[in-house]
Amino acid sequence: MTAALLQVQGLEAFYGDAQALFGIDFELAPGELVAVIGANGAGKSTLLKSLTGLVRAPREAVHWKGEAIGGLPPGEIVRRGLALVPEGRRLFPSLSVEENLLMGSLSRRAGPWNLRRIYQMFPILQDKRHQPGTSLSGGQQQMVALGRALMSNPEALLCDELSLGLAPIVIREIYQAMPQITGEGMALVIVEQDVSLAQRVSRRLYCLQEGRVSLQGACEALSRDEISRAYFGIE
Repeated sequence: MTAALLQVQGLEAFYGDAQALFGIDFELAPGELVAVIGANGAGKSTLLKSLTGLVRAPREAVHWKGEAIGGLPPGEIVRRGLALVPEGRRLFPSLSVEENLLMGSLSRRAGPWNLRRIYQMFPILQDKRHQPGTSLSGGQQQMVALGRALMSNPEALLCDELSLGLAPIVIREIYQAMPQITGEGMALVIVEQDVSLAQRVSRRLYCLQEGRVSLQGACEALSRDEISRAYFGIE
């Protein structure tokens, strides 16, 4: 059995005194594509933020390639090969498209992703490379956010709500890029509101409900009824 690239055990997370995650167990193998689903407020974004240092996590709760990394600074986690595409894109408004993309390369990690590869995958970004990043459409901004994370040449990419607020044709264009991303062995975690899409593109699925894992398993083995019950917390 392949050793886990990312392993999470008993992860708890807090915002002040309010607890958001309760004993989360999660695993990601090299080259695997895993989906995380759940209703608003289920803890999906908090999980990704905890894995990437944006929300403090206990050191031993998160292991990356066998090493405890919980609570490390976000920049250090990126340098180790774990990158986040945040919800809402979070582009730098004062920077051009190309400058936003280049921010991802500051980790200095070696790998196949560079400006040329990003522009091959999303040609529209090359056409608009000198424009302010935040002047683009929502879908194009999402492409920039995805490209920026890829420019750090991660071994695992965590994507938070890639399709949120986007037109179906744009969602298809972004997800059509996934085989290029995973084709060279990169692992991928996608947080996705569209359950059907999540099942279609991923190998395994985790469902969160009120900060806990309510269901997990291979997508092909989970029925829509099981997922619905776990999603809505129906006994």
